Amino acid sequence: QVQLVESGGGLVQAGGSLRLSCAASRSISVMGWYRQAPGKQRELVARIISDWRTNYADSVLGRFTISRDNAKNTVYLQMSSLKPEDTGVYYCNAQDSYGAYGYWGHGTQVTVSS
Repeated sequence: QVQLVESGGGLVQAGGSLRLSCAASRSISVMGWYRQAPGKQRELVARIISDWRTNYADSVLGRFTISRDNAKNTVYLQMSSLKPEDTGVYYCNAQDSYGAYGYWGHGTQVTVSS
């Protein structure tokens, strides 16, 4: 089992920045962020594997950066140049290996006003 605790969501104007954090209760290989907008399916935003390989959704490339601190079992999502379409609940996800069972956090709301 892994517990994931997210923080850092909030309300920001378009063009602004936010940083999300997710602390895991133990070391885990794959960590990432998904988001779900009202009426839409949950989608991958960014993912990072323990060897620092990363994946990003096309919609956030060049604006979001995912990173991790392995000593703290924590993953970060630095979000810049935020757009109203980035609004949604952001969920932290973790897997022991790519494709394995995924653990989820409770989510943190991000709202970008125009």
